[in-house]
Amino acid sequence: MRAPRRRRKKDARSRDIESVLGFTFRDAALIDRALAHRSYCAEHPDTLSNERLEFLGDAVLGLIVTDYMFAEYPDMPEGELAKLRASVVNSEVLAEVAREVNLGAALLLGKGEDASGGRDKPSILADAMEAVIAAIYLDGGWDSARKLVLRLLEPRIIEGASGPGGHDYKTRLQELATQTFDQLPRYQVRHEGPDHSKRFFATVMLRGEPWGTGEGRSKKHAEQAAARVAWRYLREREIAAPSEQRRAVTTGTDGSPTEADDAGVT
Repeated sequence: MRAPRRRRKKDARSRDIESVLGFTFRDAALIDRALAHRSYCAEHPDTLSNERLEFLGDAVLGLIVTDYMFAEYPDMPEGELAKLRASVVNSEVLAEVAREVNLGAALLLGKGEDASGGRDKPSILADAMEAVIAAIYLDGGWDSARKLVLRLLEPRIIEGASGPGGHDYKTRLQELATQTFDQLPRYQVRHEGPDHSKRFFATVMLRGEPWGTGEGRSKKHAEQAAARVAWRYLREREIAAPSEQRRAVTTGTDGSPTEADDAGVT
């Protein structure tokens, strides 16, 4: 689904949020609407609130996360999948990721709501995050919305899947690497950005060579993302042909293979 192209000059607020989201809107009116809380609309009757976009964004978000988990965890029972989805698709987590992209600063709020701390209210942030996801879906399509959602939530999904169910990729990789090479994987980690918004980048090494890279909001998340890439490739390699020559493995944001990164989000 694509929104019709419209021309409107973007203000600094719109450009700033586009930069943080990594997505450029063709229809600037969509991002304005996604950021418009009903308190602002009460003071500006000609402005539509983000409530309808929030409704759509909730559905898009749920399907993206469900589709991802269904493909990534083929052995996970339905009950565990439902619990995992609930652990990342909820108002608390959405408010957290909204804070990470500084969404509060871009919100359009009424004077009273703004004065009462509305820019940091979890319910307002969570609703606006869903509305933004819907706006990107309408403007850029499924791939763009999926790329943003996974950039924000994939590390949390991986972390939530780790544990008794055996979906901890570092443990999986360690076991497979020991069986295959009689060697443990090693991780090289670096970080970028200020203390309040650091991003970590990990490379997993086997036999002195890189087998996967990953990115995340913590060292643990980055290592898990890198381990996931290396484990999947090593497992496929061993199943397909144990003697096959290993090809280079690189990844995109939060451990997603670069060949899949063909959406409009940068």
